[in-house]
Amino acid sequence: MIDPKIDILQDPQTVTASGQRLELQIAGLEITSRLANIDERGELTEIYNPAWGLDPLVYAYMVIAYPNSIRAWVMHKAQEDRLFMVKGCVRWAFFDARVDSTTHGMLNVRTFSERQRVMLTIPPGIFHGVQNIGSEDAYFINMPTRPYNHQNPDKYRLPIKNDLIPFDFS
Repeated sequence: MIDPKIDILQDPQTVTASGQRLELQIAGLEITSRLANIDERGELTEIYNPAWGLDPLVYAYMVIAYPNSIRAWVMHKAQEDRLFMVKGCVRWAFFDARVDSTTHGMLNVRTFSERQRVMLTIPPGIFHGVQNIGSEDAYFINMPTRPYNHQNPDKYRLPIKNDLIPFDFS
């Protein structure tokens, strides 16, 4: 028996019996698992398929995040980011800055690795940042809904530590 003088707390339920997360999610933020097809030769994971109903592929680039690096905070006013996690262990944070959103002010924090490859679809107005929490480089591919405009980028930033977003990557 446990000493009744010890104050212990039971963990709250975080997932259903079938593995669905119970956490409330920012409206429009999509996190879609992409399963690997594995055989004796290795793995194949689909990154993009027009049958999924995504806008046409118009632009793509790869990002490498060095261990312990933080890339935050960025937001777009017009484009969606569609980020595919390739390799590494990363922690993503999302903050809904859209004043007309039902989830305005909501923060979501999730961790992903190559053991759970996902496609993140991040709508305009959502600040997002990523931290490589692994010991090796982390790789992800972005396939935004608009090509990058070098003369007039649809990219807006806040400092890593700011008064708007209630999250600290440290």
